[in-house]
Amino acid sequence: MNMNKIEELLAALKKNEEDRQKNTVLWVLAIIGAVAAVAGIAYGVYRFFTPDYLEDFEDDLDDDMDDYFEDEE
Repeated sequence: MNMNKIEELLAALKKNEEDRQKNTVLWVLAIIGAVAAVAGIAYGVYRFFTPDYLEDFEDDLDDDMDDYFEDEE
C-alpha cells in the first residue's frame, strides 16, 4: 500500500516537472514572437515614414538630362 502511494507521488512530481519545462518553453517562444512582432511593426513604420530619396534623384537626373539635350540643339 505504501509503495503505491510513493509511486503515485513520484509520478505526480515527474508530471509537475514536465509541465514546468513545457511552460518554460512556451514562455520563451512567446517572448521571441512578441519581440519579432514589435521589430516587424517598427520596420514597417520606418519604411512608411522614410522618404524615398532615390525617386527624387531619378526625377532630378531626368530633368538635368532634358536640360542638357535641349541646350545642344
